Amino acid sequence: MSDDILLLPPPPPNARVHYGPAAQRFGELRLPTTKGPYPVLVNIHGGFWRNKYDFAHTGHLCAALTAKGIATWNLEYRRVGDQGGGWPGTFRDIVDGYRFLPRIAQEYELDSGRIAVMGHSAGGQLALCLAAHEPSVKFAISLAGVADLRRAWELHLSKDAVAEFLGGSPADAADHYKEADPMQLEVAAEQWLIHGLIDNTIPPDFSRNYHEKKRARGENVHLVEIEKAGHFDLIDPRSAAWKKVEEIVAKCF
Repeated sequence: MSDDILLLPPPPPNARVHYGPAAQRFGELRLPTTKGPYPVLVNIHGGFWRNKYDFAHTGHLCAALTAKGIATWNLEYRRVGDQGGGWPGTFRDIVDGYRFLPRIAQEYELDSGRIAVMGHSAGGQLALCLAAHEPSVKFAISLAGVADLRRAWELHLSKDAVAEFLGGSPADAADHYKEADPMQLEVAAEQWLIHGLIDNTIPPDFSRNYHEKKRARGENVHLVEIEKAGHFDLIDPRSAAWKKVEEIVAKCF
């Protein structure tokens, strides 16, 4: 991350702020209309780590949370298909984007002591992985997250997306799986896993098995299953499932 990045002027309710020199290394910052300092939710979008999916599809959930008084930092990052994307470049962007917040906290009235991290689908993996590698993360929320990368490989989810991301199978890229797989990592943060029971993109047992195994290891992890929710209901403020997501986010502040 460069130390001479020019920040944008104080933003309107949403504005792009670059945390690094690559075109994809920015966050969309939304601020409540009330007076700060504001708690901050770092949001990490999904899309199986591929560059055909970007931050825009989670803008509406960030706007909904900002309307509730929470500043949101909707991260964009290099993905598979971008120069430098894939492991470890993708994760390096997530780390840099998260670490950038204290640098802009005073300017944008952010409360750097109240930050939670949330990710959807592949973003859920990145959020949990960030919490494992960054001890300052106190709360991590996974929405239908790919919380078990070995299992994702076994099921060949989205035509072996995890192999594209990590550079091969668990046998071919063992070190990358060890570094990236939330199931294999120790997470000190309080974790909330939310999963819809009719999710046909990431099976609900990804969160259920993660919860069971991590609880057995003594981690502070909670599981919320929503009976009639699919994969994208969790990021849609118009859905019946959204109220529960909003409730869990509020618990983290």
